[in-house]
Amino acid sequence: MPLLGFGVYRVPPGHQTERVVGWALEAGYRHVDTAQAYGNEADVGRALRSSGLSRDQVFVTTKFSAGRRDPEAELERSLERLGLETVDLYLVHTPRGGPRRAWPAMESAHERRLARSIGVSNFSTAEIERLLPAAGVKPAVNQVQFSPFRYRRRLLESCRSHGIELESYGSLTHGEELDDPTVADVARRLGRTPAQVLLRWAIERAVAVIPKSVHEDRIRENAAVFDFQLSGEDLARLDGLDRSGAAAIAVERPWWTFSARARAAARRLLRSPLLRS
Repeated sequence: MPLLGFGVYRVPPGHQTERVVGWALEAGYRHVDTAQAYGNEADVGRALRSSGLSRDQVFVTTKFSAGRRDPEAELERSLERLGLETVDLYLVHTPRGGPRRAWPAMESAHERRLARSIGVSNFSTAEIERLLPAAGVKPAVNQVQFSPFRYRRRLLESCRSHGIELESYGSLTHGEELDDPTVADVARRLGRTPAQVLLRWAIERAVAVIPKSVHEDRIRENAAVFDFQLSGEDLARLDGLDRSGAAAIAVERPWWTFSARARAAARRLLRSPLLRS
């Protein structure tokens, strides 16, 4: 799995996804990360075909939407949309329904070679440890929110102790921390952008990153992270920005749980005698 990937979370389906993935591939990205929930797998597939690159030159990840029933059947549909025979990595998008629920069908998809590797996303240390005793095939990757501001050291160490690679989303903090004084100072001294510094921080730890942008200049800028290094002092300063408490959890606000609670609340409301009266 290349350390630098291109993510398409919240890139609108259609021409825009196809265009930005094309820009990323032209800029040298060789890893594209999508998901069933994003609704843009078909556009990723069109961009891959238009690129002129051979299939073995691009690492493709998609994710099973854990609210759906059958990961294996859903991957078959994803492959149709992508126009591929296999993906390089297939992740369980969230632990919704329990960390073990989707895994037997994930293993079946792997056995059928619909996915070369399988893994998880948004799994905490506790959820990984609940999954592993029941897993015939160990997850290859755990994709989580990870940055200097969310430096989940205990989760990183736990995953690596089990031979599971951590992969980062949210490395650029959705732009919210790009003006942090420490990040800006390191960037200014190195003649780099704050975004490049945040991406390089993860790469220095051999953690793959999947930045997303819809702007061609930023896509190219984010790719330029392999021709400089952070010093030990830089890394220590950035490490000190952590607000997670070296967390063993994958995300502070599990949005999939909130969604389930909201749906349950709506069902209770619809059954209310007061609403029917």
